[in-house]
Amino acid sequence: MDCKKERNVERCNCSYEPCSRKGTCCDCLAYHLRSRELPACCFSREGERTYDRSFEHFARLVAENKI
Repeated sequence: MDCKKERNVERCNCSYEPCSRKGTCCDCLAYHLRSRELPACCFSREGERTYDRSFEHFARLVAENKI
């Protein structure tokens, strides 16, 4: 399976600019799950910019109908 990094980068809403995993979704997902977090693509732009990628933050946003 080939990585579609170029296409992934176009859709990636991660605002953390020095991120070395941007566009490499499998690495990004593994990194965040190790920390009980979700990657930026699971959040709205507003939710992602808080840099709180926790499961709890995601659940709050879902409960508030913001995702």
